[in-house]
Amino acid sequence: MLVKERETEEGLLVAVCDSEILGETFEEGEVSLTVTEEFYGGEEVDDGVVVDSLSRATIANIVGTDAVELAVREGFIDEANVLEVGSTRHAQLLRMY
Repeated sequence: MLVKERETEEGLLVAVCDSEILGETFEEGEVSLTVTEEFYGGEEVDDGVVVDSLSRATIANIVGTDAVELAVREGFIDEANVLEVGSTRHAQLLRMY
């Protein structure tokens, strides 16, 4: 998986995606999701690093079957809030303090 972190005025923004879908576009009805290098392109990491990043995130965008599965399994995302976009999955996290 790829992880990219950036500090924003709202807090830590984390973008996570399955490595093999970088550069792909997924569509479902009127919804289109492009997994861009600019937003999602980051460091190739293992599951533990993804979990660490998500645990510190204020905002997270997660795309890809494996990435979303990990976020659900680790309790960051509720399965009911996962979107199916074409052949992939997408979820967002917003942590309010």
